[in-house]
This record gives sequence, C-alpha cells and structure tokens, in this order.
Amino acid sequence: MNAVTEWCFKSTSENETMRLGTMLAKLLEPGTVIALNGNLGAGKTRLVQGIASAMGVDRNEVNSPTFVLIQEYQGQLPLYHFDTYRLKDTDEFLELGADDLMYADGVCLIEWADKVMEVLPHDLLQIEIKHTTETARTFHFKGQGARSTKIVNALKYEDPEYPS
Repeated sequence: MNAVTEWCFKSTSENETMRLGTMLAKLLEPGTVIALNGNLGAGKTRLVQGIASAMGVDRNEVNSPTFVLIQEYQGQLPLYHFDTYRLKDTDEFLELGADDLMYADGVCLIEWADKVMEVLPHDLLQIEIKHTTETARTFHFKGQGARSTKIVNALKYEDPEYPS
C-alpha cells in the first residue's frame, strides 16, 4: 500500500503564489508530472508562471494553453504545459503526445488534470486550488509515489507555517 502525503499552502496574493511556484520549481526533476485542478481563475496558470520563472523562462511567455492545448518552454528543464479543459476524452490527450512527454526529460504541468486522471502516472503530484477570497487561494498538495511524496515533504519542511 502506498502512502499519500499531503500539505496545504495559503496564498493571500499573486506574489505569494509566485513564491510558491519558486519553492516548487527548486524541487522538480525530469519526469515530474503535476496535476493542477481548480475552477476558472483559481490560479493554475499563475502557479505555472511562478514555476517557469524560477526555472529560467520569461514569465510573460507563459499563458494558459486553452486554445493550443500544450505549450513547451525551455528552462533549466523542458516544461510541458497542458490544458485539457477543451478535450473530449483521454484519447485526445494521448494524441497530443502526452504519454511520451510524461515519461520524457522534462516536467509536465497539466491544468484541468481531473479530465485525464485515468492515464496519468501513478507517481503524481496533485494540486487542488480553491478560491477563499478575491485574492486568497488555498493550494492542497497530495503526493503519491516516491518522487511526489519527496516533493511534498520538502515543501512542508520549507514552510515556516508548518508545525514540525
């Protein structure tokens, strides 16, 4: 049986969300897959901007790939940014080459990942984002598998708010 590790981060501003992205980026390695879920405007793309910026990608180049479905950014590692909102099914996701990219030398960031969960790898970092106020968000991290559990545990350790 695999243990699931969880952690929550409360952001009260876009700057704090960007800081979270920076913290997360330091922990990513080739083959990491991140499932991002939350309502429209929850902060999925803002978090991706924070990750990308910390990995050497111009933040202004990063936007939601809703109409192109996938964006590729070259930073310290290749970043593959998917948006599955408009996909009909998992077959369309796989036709984008997602299966190859999830097991490649980069990091996959998948917005609206709940639509394609059945084809995502077992070792998956899930992030559920919820609005709490106009500017505040709660990021609920769930790691299952060795790589994602290690990331969540490292984030807990870095968080000054998290009780030891």
